[in-house]
Amino acid sequence: MQKRLSNRATFMAMDVSFEEAEVVVFGAPFDGTTSYRPGTRFAAGQLRCESEGIETYSPLLDLDLEDFKICDLGDVNLSNGNTIKCLEEIKEVTKEVLEAGKKPLMIGGEHLVTLPVMEALFEKYQDIHVIHFDAHTDLRQTYHNETLSHATVIRRIHDLLGDGHIFQFGIRSGTKEEFNFALKDYHTYMEPFTVHSVAKVLKSLKGCPVYVTLDLDVLDPSIFPGTGTPEAGGITYRELETVFTALKNAEVELVGADLVELSPHYDQSNVSTLVACKVLRELALLVSSKKREEEIIDETA
Repeated sequence: MQKRLSNRATFMAMDVSFEEAEVVVFGAPFDGTTSYRPGTRFAAGQLRCESEGIETYSPLLDLDLEDFKICDLGDVNLSNGNTIKCLEEIKEVTKEVLEAGKKPLMIGGEHLVTLPVMEALFEKYQDIHVIHFDAHTDLRQTYHNETLSHATVIRRIHDLLGDGHIFQFGIRSGTKEEFNFALKDYHTYMEPFTVHSVAKVLKSLKGCPVYVTLDLDVLDPSIFPGTGTPEAGGITYRELETVFTALKNAEVELVGADLVELSPHYDQSNVSTLVACKVLRELALLVSSKKREEEIIDETA
C-alpha cells in the first residue's frame, strides 16, 4: 500500500493508522482529461494545508472528527500521462481499502476518478446505487472522441450499473441528448437545478448500499468559483446542508463517497478551498457514523 501512495501532510484529525481506521481518505490527483481549465490535481494537497481553518466538530451533524477513526493515506502515486494506467492505480488502492474492511473517501481530481472507485465497489456491492451531485450531466457517450472523460464518467458508471441505480441532482448543463437520456428515456433519475427530492430518494433506497459522488461545481460560482468549469445557477451551501442532513437520517448503507473538481488556484481568496474542506469534513463524518451504526447493528443481530 505505501508504495502506491505519497503523503506530505494529513487532513485535520485524520491521523490514525491504516490498521486502526474505519474510513480511509486518499487523494487522486488526476486532471488528464480536463477540457477547459486544469488544476484539480492540486486539490487534495491544498485541502490538507487549509484544513486547520475549520473545526473538527460539525454543529449541523452534531458529530466530531475526533470521535472517529479516520486515516488520511495521502495521494495515489499516478502514472500521469497514461489515463488508463491512472484509473487502474486508483482502482487498486480502492480495492485494498475495501479488502481491509474499511470505507473509501476520495478527494479528486477531475470527475473521471470516480469511475475506478465505482468499479472496485461494484465487485463487492452488486446492488450499489449512486447519488450524484453536479452542475453537469456527465452522460456523454464520448467527448473529444474519448470514451473515458470527465464528461462521460456517469455514462460509464451507467454502463456498469444499468438503469435504476443512478440519481442525479443539481444538474443544469449538458447536451439535449444527455438530458433526454435521463428525463425522457429514464436511464437515470434526474432532478435538474435543485436537490429537493434527495430525502425522498434516500427513503426509497432503505437498506441499499449507496455511494455519494459530489462534484463541487454543483454549488453556484458565487459560492464556489474555484473550479475548472463553473456554471451559473447552482445551489447554495444551505441547500447542500439539507443533503447532509438527509444522508444522516437515511437508513442506507453508505459505502463510500468522493468530492471532486476543486481547482484551488482559480480562487485567490481561498474561500473555495475552505468550502471544500467543510464538505470533506461532513462527508467524512457521514461515512464514519454510518459505519459505526452498521457495526452496532451487526453486534446486536
